[in-house]
This record gives sequence, C-alpha cells and structure tokens, in this order.
Amino acid sequence: MTRDLRMRWLTPALALLLAVGLTACNSFAPNTIFGAHSDFGHSIDLLTRKLLYMGVAVFILVEALLLYILVKFRDRDGNREARQFHGNSTLEIGWTLIPAVILAFIAVPTIKTIFETQAKAPPSSVQVEVIGHQWWWEFRYPQYGVVTANELYLPVGRTANFALMTKDVLHSFWAPQLNGKRDLISNHVNYLWFTPDSAYAWNGFCAEYCGTSHAYMRFKVFTVAPREFDAWVAHQKTNAVGSTPPATAMATDTGKASAATSATAAKGTTTPGNAKAPPAPAPTPVMNVSDTASATFPRSQLPRWVVPRTDPPATLTFDQSVTGDVTRGATLFKTAPCIACHTIRGVPTAAGIIGPNLTHVGSRTTIGGGLYPNELKFLQLWIKNAPAMKPGSLMPLFGKAEKGDTPGVYTDQQIADLAAYLSSLK
Repeated sequence: MTRDLRMRWLTPALALLLAVGLTACNSFAPNTIFGAHSDFGHSIDLLTRKLLYMGVAVFILVEALLLYILVKFRDRDGNREARQFHGNSTLEIGWTLIPAVILAFIAVPTIKTIFETQAKAPPSSVQVEVIGHQWWWEFRYPQYGVVTANELYLPVGRTANFALMTKDVLHSFWAPQLNGKRDLISNHVNYLWFTPDSAYAWNGFCAEYCGTSHAYMRFKVFTVAPREFDAWVAHQKTNAVGSTPPATAMATDTGKASAATSATAAKGTTTPGNAKAPPAPAPTPVMNVSDTASATFPRSQLPRWVVPRTDPPATLTFDQSVTGDVTRGATLFKTAPCIACHTIRGVPTAAGIIGPNLTHVGSRTTIGGGLYPNELKFLQLWIKNAPAMKPGSLMPLFGKAEKGDTPGVYTDQQIADLAAYLSSLK
C-alpha cells in the first residue's frame, strides 16, 4: 500500500475516532435506560449487568486461549508436521458441557427476572389504561374517573398497573428512565407495571414505527409525592373553569432549570404536607411539585430536556396584532366543530371522543402529542393548521387563509379567541 493511499484512509479514520471520543466525553444522557428509577427498571438493569459481566468474562477467556494457542503452536523451524486424526471424545464432551454450564448461568437469572416482571401487579396499584392513537396518547384512570392526554401523573412509591391498548396500528409505550416498555397490539390488551422511586419529570416515546408522525408521538411522565398525586386527581375531576393564562413560559434553558432545582436542593424538598420527598435522581434534585392553582407540575421547574423545541413551519403565519378573548372563545367553542371530537368536563355540548380530552388542557405542558410547548403562539398555529404543524394529523385545518371562505373555518381573531379560552382551562 502506497503512502498516499495509507494517508487517504488514515485521515478519515482518525477524524472518526476523534468524533467518537468527543461524544463519549458527554455524560449527559436524559433518556438513558441505565440508572433506572423504578423497581421494573432495577430488575432489568441488574440482569443486564450480570449478562454483561459474564459475557466479558467469557470473551476474555476465549480470546486468552486463542492467543495462547496461536503463540504456542505457531510455525517455527524444526516443527514436525501436524498429525491428522479424527475425533476426540474428551474435547467434544468438554466443548458441549462448557457452553451448557454458561447457558445455565444465563438462564437462571433471566427466567427469574421474567417471572418478576410478568407477575400480576398488587391490588393496591394505580390502574391506568393507556390507549395509543395516531399520533398521541390517551391516559384513563378508571379508579378515579379521570381522562387526560399525553401527560401521565404517577405517585412515587405506589405501583402503577398499565393496561395497554391501541385504537389503530401497533404502538409501543416506553419511558426509558423508568424502564417501562411494552407494545400496544390491535385487538389485544398488554399489561405492564412498575413502581417509581423518584419524584421528577420524564420523557416518554412510542418505540414502534406507527406511521408518518411516529417520531412525534411523545408523552411526559410526572412522578410526584402521593399527596400531590391525590391533589392532581381531585383537581382533574373538577369541571374546567377558565382562568387567566400564565405570563411565564416554560423554562427552556439550563440556567433556569438548574437555578430552580438548586434552590430546592438547598432548602430540602417537601411535599404540601411538609413530608420529606423521596431521594432525587441524579443529576438534578427532586423538585417541589405543589401548585395550588392547578395541582400540576410547575412549568418553571421543568428540566430542559422535557421541554420540546420544535419550530413550527416557516410558511405558517398568524396575525400577531390580534388579542384573544376568553369569553368570546368559550362561546365560539360550544358551537364550533371542536365539540364533535373533544370532551371538556363541565361543557355539555363537548362530548367527542375522537380527539384528546381537553379538560384542564391549559395546565398541560405540551400540545400536539408532546411536539410543541403549550404556549399561546403554538396553540394558535395548531388550531389554524394542525396538518402543517404535524404531518398526518387527523385534526383538520381551521384557518380561513389556508382553507378559503368555506363553512367551519375561522379568522385569526376567532382562532385567537379559541386559543385564549383553551389556554385558560386550568
């Protein structure tokens, strides 16, 4: 190989090695499956480590024997020609028994973990029905009569038992840091349970390709203290009543999130009843989740990696000079096509079940199946042209500029009114 040819291969190889090395220097992994924060995750993590250690031991042993044989029996002057023979009962029995013993060491902890994770959940578990849609998540709490979308609240220290179903194609429910992952299969109910051990906010995803917006089918999991969970349930069971939308947007940079969590860590996190919260996961401490206004996770304390940063289409515009009116929006909503697809507790005409339940939608942190922050500017664009905001969305566009002067379309002023009303539903 000539020097020029060697340099032609060496340069990109060194660049690739440097890139891989720099990537490995970043220890920040918000969606890692390692260092789980649930009993289910701890079982899987322990099994993974056992298999990894055994695999490394076998690899080292085999490679050491291979190197020994290569060195000892290498070709040297004076070696006699190898004698050919057929069959060696001792060797054949040995290389049959050794793998069998290794497989036994692998099988025993694997089967034990399977029985642990496939056992039935305790009767005291929080029952949650998870229903996958293209492309959003519906969460039902049959014990409490609560229905919500794309945001899952769970109490720390209490087992959550999930009944997993789909309304259309295959999906897969996955919260990496809680290590809950199982498929949603058509005409079949799958089950999964785990017990969160840390109060925090986590990302969730669909892990089974399900169509155009599969990558945009996200959800959030908020694990909170038991009393805070009870407060959230009690609030969700109330009728949706409009209130003034908050002026503060979600924290979208490391500084804000770090400041909030550092202050909490310095004081010692407490629940509304001054009971100590469970230990916090690394790297960020447990945060106080009490919010008397809506009993939901405060937006200012959200870690930056659970705040979506998707930009809306550049071609989609909205008249920023208009200001939405909550009262006009409430009146318009009750007669708009929205009521055919969505439910709002306390609004008798809104009883649709095709789209997400919008009761207290203003208190949620995201819209569009976790794709956009739940802020007024994104909500306005979503109502105006959801298919442009999320490819394949079943929600039709309602913008008059996009659809023309046809029945069931609205001006930017009317859309601003609707968005103001929905944002007010805390």
